[in-house]
Amino acid sequence: MSEKANITMKDIAREMGVSVATVSRALQDSPRISAEQRERIQAYAREHNFIPNAVAESLRRSRVAPQKIIGVIVPQIAHYYFSTILSGMEEEASARGYSMIVAQSDEQYEREVKICESFLGHRVCGVIVSQAKDTLRYDHFQKLLDNEMPIVFYDRICTGLNTSRVVVDDYQGAFTAVSHLIETGCRRIAFYGSDMHLEISKNRYNGYRDALLKGGLTPEADMRFECDNRAKAEEITPELLQRPDRPDAIFAVNDDTAIGILYTAKRLGLHVPDDLSICGFTNGERAIACDPMLTTVEQRGHRVGIEAVDILLDHVEGRTAPGAVERRVVKTRLITRGTTREVKNEE
Repeated sequence: MSEKANITMKDIAREMGVSVATVSRALQDSPRISAEQRERIQAYAREHNFIPNAVAESLRRSRVAPQKIIGVIVPQIAHYYFSTILSGMEEEASARGYSMIVAQSDEQYEREVKICESFLGHRVCGVIVSQAKDTLRYDHFQKLLDNEMPIVFYDRICTGLNTSRVVVDDYQGAFTAVSHLIETGCRRIAFYGSDMHLEISKNRYNGYRDALLKGGLTPEADMRFECDNRAKAEEITPELLQRPDRPDAIFAVNDDTAIGILYTAKRLGLHVPDDLSICGFTNGERAIACDPMLTTVEQRGHRVGIEAVDILLDHVEGRTAPGAVERRVVKTRLITRGTTREVKNEE
């Protein structure tokens, strides 16, 4: 390259082995780039008499620079838990001078990919996402990271990428719930969960299993079912409850599934909780709209939303070191109601 020729940011990026976006941020003293990296790039630019293109810089600022807008991907907006998370996100984002673009994946991988492409085009400052149930490939998320767009996962996290995240304590929530069922005298406890490729499913199943083991009970393969919605619960539960070795309790991965179990048990003439105890996971509005009211694990979605925005803006505003990852866990609590028995006092 001729020393007399005006070099561009693209030239600097190629020589330094970084992206053009990294060069641009380094030349503007952005805190999102490490001090050492900034100094290396700035020194190279000075040495080679780099002169910024004023027209290009004006276009960059007006059309390309990230805005104070957060991109949010939610699997289902109508879902109670996700709606409470969005409420927490909006509250925290607004308080800190940011707005949000919210997009629904509707549990579809293809829609999730298109949303990520749209967020890149809109140059949002960062993305907060709970991945769709059928997402098994993560190239669309990696593309965001390659464009130096920070990502924070919530609820359903992507274990294939080293990114910041905020989750509820799924393991402890399930462990506490199943321990409660055991303490009330239940001995055959079934598990209704989501696909086991999801981290929340693994964590909740592990909490269920470990509670059984601690209670002196053996986890049984035929007491574990892939079922995470009301329709599926109403489809598979009749056969389970008519078995001679039917369970005396069922722990469900969410409230909708638990309510499907409840209404099926009542249609079959079983008395809840004397014949069958039921525990859900969410503590949404439906938990107190059924009869009897549902024992469930409270997820505190509003707090999850606040924490997710806080983590993301720490990345965006440079409070988190470049390349660093932050993980936060929101505690759950068990809310006991009418679908589980009273704890038996030992004489």
